[in-house]
Amino acid sequence: MTSLADLHALMARLGHPVVATAAPMAPGFADGAPYRFEIPSVEGPDVLEAVVAEADRLGVPVARTSQGSGVMMLADDEITRMARIGAERRMEVNLFLGPRAAWDTGGQAKLTQAVGAAARGNAMVAACVADALRACSLGIRSLLVSDLGTLDVLRALKADGTLPANLVLKTSVLMPLTNGPTAAVYERLGATTVNVGTDLTVPQLAEIRAATGLPIDLYLEVPDDQGGFVRFYEAVEIVRAAAPVYLKMGLRNAPNIYPSGGHLGAVPKELGRERVRRAALVRRLIEELDPALGKPSESADLGVPEV
Repeated sequence: MTSLADLHALMARLGHPVVATAAPMAPGFADGAPYRFEIPSVEGPDVLEAVVAEADRLGVPVARTSQGSGVMMLADDEITRMARIGAERRMEVNLFLGPRAAWDTGGQAKLTQAVGAAARGNAMVAACVADALRACSLGIRSLLVSDLGTLDVLRALKADGTLPANLVLKTSVLMPLTNGPTAAVYERLGATTVNVGTDLTVPQLAEIRAATGLPIDLYLEVPDDQGGFVRFYEAVEIVRAAAPVYLKMGLRNAPNIYPSGGHLGAVPKELGRERVRRAALVRRLIEELDPALGKPSESADLGVPEV
């Protein structure tokens, strides 16, 4: 195997040294692992079962899955099935909250992604709260939040006992987070894990890590509508700078499937399987480039209820 140090030494011998940018190793998750894999766009129980089967086949530990269509696009029995699978596998199952501006009647969200995921009006915040209450009553303990005010409302509802104290509030990649001060604000408003900008450099990730101890979520392969980057060979430096970090395996050159449903046939399941395959490729690469870095977490440290 060829480690990252070996590759850099080879380039230096050829007269083309690689400029080192790696930060000191940041602390990892509670189990000591520096990174975990997250498979996004797991839109329902059938897709989740396909992802789990592929993860078992390839030996990839998937600690978290996330969904993008929203709680309102799932039936009660579908949510319960997803929660049960998560509980059985000690895997975090994260669901997106509520409607969003891009699906509403307003015009601005149709023109720019900057407000597309915002909650448009107090009624839409209330709809997000309704989704949160329903999802939690059906066994879900991880929710994806794309609006700053909604995040603060959910924090308050956790504090007063309306929502479970162990509920994970994960900020969406559609909520811009590109610096340390913003990460600190998100944490104060109740975030427990934070998606960051898809194009941040390793030093910029290190700045965010210095500002918060929350897990960082970063697309290692980025959907086309979020930049379309493929950052596999940066994985080692990203993990060293950002740990504890969730490596999110999106897909380039893939269709947008939101909101998902049976009308899309097998497409969501096949996309889920391919995301797991990408995770297997990344795991192999990390273990070759830096064997001392350690392996990904086998499961989430999440208090998942029995369902």
